[in-house]
Amino acid sequence: MAADKVVETVIVGSYVEMETEGQSKTMKTKLSQFLWHGGSVYDAWFSCASNQVAQVLLTLPYSFSQLGMLSGILFQLFYGVLGSWTAYLISILYVEYRTRKEREKVDFRNHVIQWFEVLDGLLGKHWRNVGLGFNCTFLLFGSVIQLIACASNIYYINDNLDKRTWTYIFGACCATTVFIPSFHNYRIWSFLGLVMTTYTAWYLTIASILHGQEEGVKHSGPSKMVLYFTGATNILYTFGGHAVTVEIMHAMWKPQKFKAIYLLATAYVLTLTLPSASAVYWAFGDRLLDHSNAFALLPKSPFRDMAVILMLIHQFITFGFACTPLYFVWEKAIGMHECKSLCKRAAARLPVVVPIWFLAIIFPFFGPINSTVGSLLVSFTVYIIPALAHIFTFKSAAARENAVEQPPKFVGRWVGSFVINVFIVVWVLIVGFGFGGWASMVNFVHQIDTFGLFSKCFQCPAPPPLNTTAPPPHQPNNHTLHHL
Repeated sequence: MAADKVVETVIVGSYVEMETEGQSKTMKTKLSQFLWHGGSVYDAWFSCASNQVAQVLLTLPYSFSQLGMLSGILFQLFYGVLGSWTAYLISILYVEYRTRKEREKVDFRNHVIQWFEVLDGLLGKHWRNVGLGFNCTFLLFGSVIQLIACASNIYYINDNLDKRTWTYIFGACCATTVFIPSFHNYRIWSFLGLVMTTYTAWYLTIASILHGQEEGVKHSGPSKMVLYFTGATNILYTFGGHAVTVEIMHAMWKPQKFKAIYLLATAYVLTLTLPSASAVYWAFGDRLLDHSNAFALLPKSPFRDMAVILMLIHQFITFGFACTPLYFVWEKAIGMHECKSLCKRAAARLPVVVPIWFLAIIFPFFGPINSTVGSLLVSFTVYIIPALAHIFTFKSAAARENAVEQPPKFVGRWVGSFVINVFIVVWVLIVGFGFGGWASMVNFVHQIDTFGLFSKCFQCPAPPPLNTTAPPPHQPNNHTLHHL
């Protein structure tokens, strides 16, 4: 309790970006603050839950077809716990860093603390550089994945345009996120985003049950080691959405209350992902191996169209979640981060969107790209680096004794924390990065060989033949490594 009180006296209430102080509050101001200025525990929970379960909701049935039902469920539970623990570690390191700095009278009034700055302040520039590299690359491809997902989803409502054209359109739409100043301003968006994914998850569940099992459905997973570890790394990616934990915490009025928020968000997310993925896999089985987007197999209906539209809006929100930290890094690099003008900051942010747009057009592989990003980037960004950072930050007896936050008693205090951190590093390095990286890259290269870079319409149905008497033209199908 004493440690908690120390934290509260040091850090509570100093984050006032975008606040208007000393002014009378009109009805318009109150409404603006209600919709725009989020910093409560509930805002943080909505942000974490909304950010964690974006387009992966549509690819988890694909992962179940690779893993099998039992492994799919167990991996979700396992990585949900691991992700919650490393998010807790990140929150502890943030509080430690911010407490030390504010005791030195450092003012963060117009500065958003980021993960690489936490590493820099606690462990030095080499840790900062590694953290910055992994974090930015992951968030870059996280934004790419949201853009790819937008094009993949809208195609199931309107196939008059190919997916590449839709990517151009949604790239321009997502560029408008440059006008959202910080995570402090995602209050209404986070709430709506979670409502949208909740609807979509239960639509997938109910629609699959009502559809019933297809005639002759097979559930052969796991059938190949490559498929097994590819599916596992997609789930690793699913519960690795806490690369923006520091930015979400910094937007809170009382960041020290974040500790259990990610765990509670994960618990809610599991109530969405487990039923939906299980139901879709039960209904369609191995057909999902050739359809990484669950919408592709469900019959067209007003309910499906509504789910697609809601997911499109949510992916716009999640694009902002992934891209906003990149905006901050870019602003700091060009000296615009503390600029008071929102329009100038928005204009300065636009160059960040261009490479995201370009990469989404090069690699439109919705589904397989998730596993690749999960194994090569998420494994280090949100699992290995936070665990190692916690070990090295508190390796000395003096550091442990003076720590702002002591590890919880139920995990065994410092010894228990050390054991858990070492286990995470070894497990994720071998299973996530090693086997997962191998499997994901083999699968990813297979997509390139089958569809090519700049694919115009990834996994689209074959067009009808022009000459009805002639055999239909050959259309490559995504047999995700069945014959490899």
